[in-house]
Amino acid sequence: MSNRDNILNRLKQNTLSEPVKIESNVSSFVWSKDEKITQLTKCITAVHGEVHHLTNIHWIDWLNQELPKRGLKQVLIGRNKVTDEYTYKADKSVTIHHYDKPIDSWKDKLFNQIDVGLTTTVGAIAKTGSLILWPDAAEPRLLSLVPPVHIALLDANTIFDTFEQAIEELEWAKNTPSNALLISGPSKTADIEQTLAYGIHGPKELIVLIIDK
Repeated sequence: MSNRDNILNRLKQNTLSEPVKIESNVSSFVWSKDEKITQLTKCITAVHGEVHHLTNIHWIDWLNQELPKRGLKQVLIGRNKVTDEYTYKADKSVTIHHYDKPIDSWKDKLFNQIDVGLTTTVGAIAKTGSLILWPDAAEPRLLSLVPPVHIALLDANTIFDTFEQAIEELEWAKNTPSNALLISGPSKTADIEQTLAYGIHGPKELIVLIIDK
């Protein structure tokens, strides 16, 4: 008997006749909305992120006050109802750019002139302090990955306890995103001694605006 046959026979002998049932631990955490906001904030700020809890009528006021104060004047956004609302109400000192054409035609501006990428999110994971983004034609992936500052808008009612709960409630089994992003703070890397350095590649700052009613 050849080595190949031996390997195949061993694989057959170890094949399970019935699929293994994996128990879901979606209910491992049962946090209230306030507890989830607190946990998410704790995780994000622990890795040098910034979190602000605002009402749905004040988040634009926050941007209009903070962006000029921080010298952030070139803002890149996608196309949806939320960011379109900001377009009409943005402070006059801020220039709004829309990500609405192929990257090759304005690559230099994206990499060298844009200060902020403003995106929406589909949710967040309280346990790990992660934001969930589903990039698409309206909000391409580079919108959150290239500008030095990433501002993410998060609906307070879309914070999940765990990743498992997010997968279940967002129905990934039926509608698996082709390009999901999990963001857990500003960009970072580590040397051989595992000393973390922040802002080496991608956004140097992550600002999360948790929007509540």
